[in-house]
Amino acid sequence: ILPYEDAEMYMKDAVKKTYGKKGDKIVNMNIAGIDNAISELKEVKVPESWKDTKEGAEMVSLADNEYYKEFIHPILVQEGDKLPVSKFNPDGSVPTGTTKYERRGIAVSVPKWIKENCIQCNQCSFVCPHAVIRPMLTTPDKLKDKPEGFDTKPAIGFKGYEYRIQMSPYDCTGCGSCANTCPAKEKALVMRPVAEAIKEESDNWDYFEKLDETDKIFKPNTVKGSQFKKPLFEFSGACAGCGETPYVKLVTQLFGDRMVIANATGCSSIYGGSAPTCPYTKNSQGRGPAWANSLFEDNAEFGYGMNLAVTQRRLKIKEDMLSVMDDVSDNTKAAFKDWMETIEDASDTIEKSQKVIEAIKEEKASENTKAALQSIQDNADVLVKQSIWIIGGDGWAYDIGYGGLDHVLAMGEDVNILVLDSEVYSNTGGQASKSTPTGAIAKFAAGGKRTKKKDLGMMAMSYGYVYVAQVSMGSNMNQLVKAMTEAEAYKGPSLIICYSPCINHGINMSKTIETMKKAVDSGYWTCYRYNPDLEEKGQNPFILDSKDPTIDYQDFLLTENRYASLKKLYPEFAQEIFEQSQKDAEQRRAKYKALAGK
Repeated sequence: ILPYEDAEMYMKDAVKKTYGKKGDKIVNMNIAGIDNAISELKEVKVPESWKDTKEGAEMVSLADNEYYKEFIHPILVQEGDKLPVSKFNPDGSVPTGTTKYERRGIAVSVPKWIKENCIQCNQCSFVCPHAVIRPMLTTPDKLKDKPEGFDTKPAIGFKGYEYRIQMSPYDCTGCGSCANTCPAKEKALVMRPVAEAIKEESDNWDYFEKLDETDKIFKPNTVKGSQFKKPLFEFSGACAGCGETPYVKLVTQLFGDRMVIANATGCSSIYGGSAPTCPYTKNSQGRGPAWANSLFEDNAEFGYGMNLAVTQRRLKIKEDMLSVMDDVSDNTKAAFKDWMETIEDASDTIEKSQKVIEAIKEEKASENTKAALQSIQDNADVLVKQSIWIIGGDGWAYDIGYGGLDHVLAMGEDVNILVLDSEVYSNTGGQASKSTPTGAIAKFAAGGKRTKKKDLGMMAMSYGYVYVAQVSMGSNMNQLVKAMTEAEAYKGPSLIICYSPCINHGINMSKTIETMKKAVDSGYWTCYRYNPDLEEKGQNPFILDSKDPTIDYQDFLLTENRYASLKKLYPEFAQEIFEQSQKDAEQRRAKYKALAGK
């Protein structure tokens, strides 16, 4: 159609036009790709019979699951239009825990565990965006039938237990976050070709999945301990190296067995609930998050409504219990009393709820108690204290949904809000939000954003009765776990703002965790916690968890194309606005230090 020489010239011109703003490195890499396409071209000879064949490649064997075979698979092979209406639930609900059937195998390279080097910190699992790498902690008697090559080592701190890091080669996206994060003196994780890993680790993963979940011998509210709990958010369709999903995964490990999630539209709703599969899943007891999506403009109210409904239903249970206390057995009376006395205590809510259910089953209902006991059974799903989480990105929390978010915080109810702050509208194409900092390039801010980042945390703290935390996983993992634990335990509204590097920033997505750390080290992002409960104890409610900057602020900016491209386009203006950005960050930090009394 075109002489190749002409086509090559046009392609390279298009590269310069498309990627010129991203810097010479990106341009040259794309031009090298065009050159390599010809220099590395190899002829592949195929049988003559292929031109007339009516048979395609052999399909991967289907998962032994009825829902997958009858609903998910037809959609995955683009035959969803053939599904009858009868295959859809009338209420719109779908089963959770279905991404595990996809086994996409999209990675080029995946991590290999070197047990001799492993210090058993579990940080690789902690930072994994897709929950594909997990620690095992179990006793030798449960490993008698383990596959060949399923190597373990004695667990540190858990006498009589064996330890292993296991990864899923088919579900890994190959981002390398785990290997880059590993703090061992000699790396305990190295990347290797996925074909090699599939051959060696597929059977190991299948065996690992069938092992009993770890005994509760660990402290779940620690970085290491949290990772022994099964993640109840796994194998999502998020970008390789995503900076948001590690936070979502962690919160399900801490509270997922009793979570109810209201999810705003955005990246987190797309990777969190796109048909036909769902990454939220269940533990071995069948418990896991209940998830639903609402719009940008009303997600906070959506979650608030869930909380009101659950609260009223639990009060009805208490009312029913009180109405029959004089007419039930001592065993049932004790179970009811124990439940009512700790109705807002989440520590052993599942166990106490189970005792109520068992007592009612054994109770011989009379005419006086029949209706009330039946009512309690009908509402048994809320006997457990629900952990209500309202989740979304900065486009929702800072912009379109801010009015609702502010209203919900002001109401003083016990809800938890998790903001995945990527400082840009990620899912809709990289538009600037009120979270976008001074000087960053984004859509609708092509020449660099002129105004400074909105301080959502300070605005929430002004109420005085809202728990607020700003966190960065790569900077301080312990602070993140503390913030989530404290927020959930706080009897009132909580807001956690999570620094979430994004592909729209123009960064190396295998180093998102390192980017999180550098953001704090430079003073670009500050980690803190504001806990109103401390004030009641006569303590300062504001805790500044970040130290003073240790690396240059503007050097950090230039590691991201959203800033570096501005300097390439408008050098003088970029210098001016970067200085303003640094000044804004310093002013914010000065306010935080004043609040902390430093």
